[in-house]
Amino acid sequence: MSSPTTDQALQRLLAQGRARARATDPDHARLWDALISATEGGKRFRPALVVATHDALGGGAGSAAAVTGAAVELLHTALVVHDDVIDGDDVRRGRPNVNGTVCAGALAGGATLDQALHLGRTAGILAGDLALAAAIRAVATCGASPAVTHRLLDLFDAALHTTAAGELADVRLSLRSGAASLAESLAMEEQKTSAYSFALPLQAGAVLAGADDTTVERLGEAGRMLGVAFQLVDDLLGVFGDPVRTGKSATSDLRAGKQTPLLAHARSTPEWVHIASYVGRELTQDELSEARRLLTDSGSRRFVEDLAAAHREAARAVVEELGISADLLEAVTMLPVGLADSHEVAV
Repeated sequence: MSSPTTDQALQRLLAQGRARARATDPDHARLWDALISATEGGKRFRPALVVATHDALGGGAGSAAAVTGAAVELLHTALVVHDDVIDGDDVRRGRPNVNGTVCAGALAGGATLDQALHLGRTAGILAGDLALAAAIRAVATCGASPAVTHRLLDLFDAALHTTAAGELADVRLSLRSGAASLAESLAMEEQKTSAYSFALPLQAGAVLAGADDTTVERLGEAGRMLGVAFQLVDDLLGVFGDPVRTGKSATSDLRAGKQTPLLAHARSTPEWVHIASYVGRELTQDELSEARRLLTDSGSRRFVEDLAAAHREAARAVVEELGISADLLEAVTMLPVGLADSHEVAV
């Protein structure tokens, strides 16, 4: 019998969760349906990396790799849902997210705005918890040997701790009265995204393929570098992105005063005295346009683009050094992103 694809494995996990939710309570079933909606529309590069790495290393655990890939995608969904709660966002990929959907339903049912917002945040926290639990359960029952399963669970646990540290650092740095250094900002970027989005799937695929410890460790290094590149491009989208194409706000990062490398670099330029007036508050479209112009003229945008490219190339070098085709990373490193001025940037 052929191995399932990661999409098939993910749909099976979601169907199992829906069945448990419906057997529990109708309102709970609606929460799970909102969670299922949150999994739709993604690029699925994380599960693709698990399977591609497993296959590139000659693995023979296709079914377990597909299930593990689906678990990584569920983990991503959990963290995205929680991230939206943390950031106070009610839209993801151009449509209401979990908390936005539940909040809108409460408002339609006659709740006050404060009540609806509270219910939405509660739903987001619980939905993320459910997705996280489902992801770990999927790994524990993926069908790999006990030794391999234990290593996979260790990888997931380490990724969760690192990502939580990065998420907390992101919020903590934004509360600072002083500026974060570029090194602090980059460390936060690495923790927040690299561990679960890149190092985890690359290493999980290698473990499932029976790779040696050195290969697993080196793929973790490649994943961390690739993750920084990816997050740097995401930072650009957070200011220069076209919301119609990206499905994410182009003002929330500036409004929240996030200590990204883009702003860390901008603080070192003469233009900062003007850029600073656009940070920490809501912006009109004209104000956003001016902030973008200043960030471009200061050289900060180009700095971040070049830094992302350098990290991407370093990751590719590690993969090639291991004798693995760099094609493994093509699905990720060549993702076009929608910038407001129509430029295309590859991670």
